[in-house]
Amino acid sequence: MKSIRKAVFPVAGMGTRFLPATKANPKEMLPIVDKPLIQYAAEEAVAAGIDTLIFINGRNKRSIEDHFDKAYELEAELEARNKDKLLKLAQEVLPPHVNCIYIRQAEALGLGHAVLCAEPAVGDEPFAVILADDLIINGGRNCMEQMAEVYNEYHGSVIGTQTIPREESDKYGMIAGSEVTSSITQVAQMVEKPAPADAPSDQAVVGRYILTPRIFDKLKTTGRGAGGEIQLTDAIAALCNEEKVYAYSFDGKRYDCGSKLGYLQANVELGLVHPELKDEFSDYLKNLKI
Repeated sequence: MKSIRKAVFPVAGMGTRFLPATKANPKEMLPIVDKPLIQYAAEEAVAAGIDTLIFINGRNKRSIEDHFDKAYELEAELEARNKDKLLKLAQEVLPPHVNCIYIRQAEALGLGHAVLCAEPAVGDEPFAVILADDLIINGGRNCMEQMAEVYNEYHGSVIGTQTIPREESDKYGMIAGSEVTSSITQVAQMVEKPAPADAPSDQAVVGRYILTPRIFDKLKTTGRGAGGEIQLTDAIAALCNEEKVYAYSFDGKRYDCGSKLGYLQANVELGLVHPELKDEFSDYLKNLKI
């Protein structure tokens, strides 16, 4: 069985919910305290043993590539000023053994299409998919580490899920199936953004996946679904008919940083545990008067 070595990051979206901030700057580069969302996602992948990061990007996404590249001028300036701590931060965005691949998604045809664009780089291997605007924080093993363990034990595709209020089902892909353990379900049904009355359960798919390469065949034959886009959920639903797919209710807290409220919540809560800021920031919030 092949291990999970590659992760796909679909980053071609326009981020319209954050306009005008995202007019020229990718939403994945919006900072949570002092680190962009895409770096949190990359670090999660690397901690899970992944060494190849595949970014499916679009126009105006050059800053993502620049962020993970070497910044010669910046590093030379910091070194000349003896800013050793800042120099280390700039140089260690990614470990040296990690490779980055960038693929252009020419048309915005949905998440499923973005994943399909990664096929030439993924090849015949299982791989992870990480959506950067779903920021998941865990003090121990991160979400992808947990999911990799599930994949290694059960030898099937794994989908990250969480329990949501049913009235919010029209915002998510929803799953149903048979319980394997208290946190693992073998998926029998997946529905993209169903009305609350039609939701098969209260388990929602969030932005973490481990998929076998057979998903590419399903994506090639998946028609446009919800929103007129090629939905990854629809392809995974078809995959369930041929092999076992598991939903894993991960241990950790998810922040929906694709929404303004979730983004603000992440900044506040991570600011309260930031080693340099937590005490002053906590005092500020306690004394805040509006």
